[in-house]
Amino acid sequence: MIITRRAFTAALSLTGLAALAGFSPLRLINDALAQGAADVAKPQSLPDMALGPANASVTVTEYASMTCSHCAAFTEHVFPKLKAEFIDSGKIRFVFREFPLDIKAAAGSMLARCIAKDDAPKYFAVVDLLFKQQNDWVLKNTTETLIRIGKQAGLSQAAVEDCLRDQKLLDKIAADQKFAADVLKVQATPTFFINGEMLKGEQSFEEFSKRINAMLKS
Repeated sequence: MIITRRAFTAALSLTGLAALAGFSPLRLINDALAQGAADVAKPQSLPDMALGPANASVTVTEYASMTCSHCAAFTEHVFPKLKAEFIDSGKIRFVFREFPLDIKAAAGSMLARCIAKDDAPKYFAVVDLLFKQQNDWVLKNTTETLIRIGKQAGLSQAAVEDCLRDQKLLDKIAADQKFAADVLKVQATPTFFINGEMLKGEQSFEEFSKRINAMLKS
């Protein structure tokens, strides 16, 4: 599926994001090539946002959309256990990558990047906040709510608006999404890779623990 500029602009008008109408369309692509651990490990247009040691023997990479309810549920119920058990102890590295399924998700991802800049822990905190308030900014006035969240994080209204108009940032997010779809076969969210091994959909902590521990022992 490719969102045309005409449909993209119309969607923005309906969601209260008309100021973003100059954005290039996000391409949501279903056909893909074979993926490998090396392809997953390498960041593309945007630097990775990650927690845990860079030299960890196991890396978990999540592709998520900020409007995805299953992604929000994973962040609320499973991620804190993963963090306590494996990330904080230095056993694994956890990477979060954007895979926006719609324009609102793209806007949320852009805001998280603008608030955090290069601060990964801050980025994860903003992502957590956006997921917790998902119903507010996805189902209600998106622009107004994102501005409020941005202000809570220390940005001015003008800074938030500039962020949501940042064509270069959107292009990078879209390019990374295209790479994930084309090369890694990511087609839905959440999709995880554990040392390059794909794991589709929301999973339990027990499933992650079983797979991670097996790799830590190998």
